[in-house]
Amino acid sequence: MKKKTAVEKANDDFLAELTVEPLTKSNWGKFEELFGEKGACGNCWCMFFRLPPTEFVEGKVDNVNKAKKKELVWQGKPTGILCCYEGKAIGWCALAPRKDFPKLQKSRVHKPIDDKPVWSIPCFFIHKDFRRMGVSVAMLKGLIAYAKKSKIKILEAYPTIPTQDKWPDSFLWIGLYKSFERAGFKIVDRKSKNRPMVRYYVD
Repeated sequence: MKKKTAVEKANDDFLAELTVEPLTKSNWGKFEELFGEKGACGNCWCMFFRLPPTEFVEGKVDNVNKAKKKELVWQGKPTGILCCYEGKAIGWCALAPRKDFPKLQKSRVHKPIDDKPVWSIPCFFIHKDFRRMGVSVAMLKGLIAYAKKSKIKILEAYPTIPTQDKWPDSFLWIGLYKSFERAGFKIVDRKSKNRPMVRYYVD
């Protein structure tokens, strides 16, 4: 086995220190800081899959999408998971029952394949200073552990298989298939060649 370099060991140590926690009122500030003034990307605030197109676009003005996200959190509804390092959020992935994402329910490519109680992971966001370091895989593994603790039985996602070597980070907000594969997810439907449906069946 090839001996790891000092840099590789340091990265392993960093990944081992990552923790995950669900977004709640108590850590809203971490989420707000991670997403910043742009709401992660174009004032989305991770509401794209939750709102009708017109309502979503209108919500980009005056922080309406942000306010709607905050309302969901204050109501105690599941919205997603924060990945933290030294007490600061460096990553995010949406996580909630599939029925909470109307855009998925209406999707022709990713329509439900059964009536099982699936929890969906439709999008990711990782702080630019921590990309390409293995955070997404570590976050997914932490999410799986969280799902076990929370008695969530099926995790489902809709990542991309890039058709070229390099893609702008903004195009990868649905997650990379290879990250899900490394975390143990399996393809369960492939109506779309480059956007497979993957699942993890929690023990």
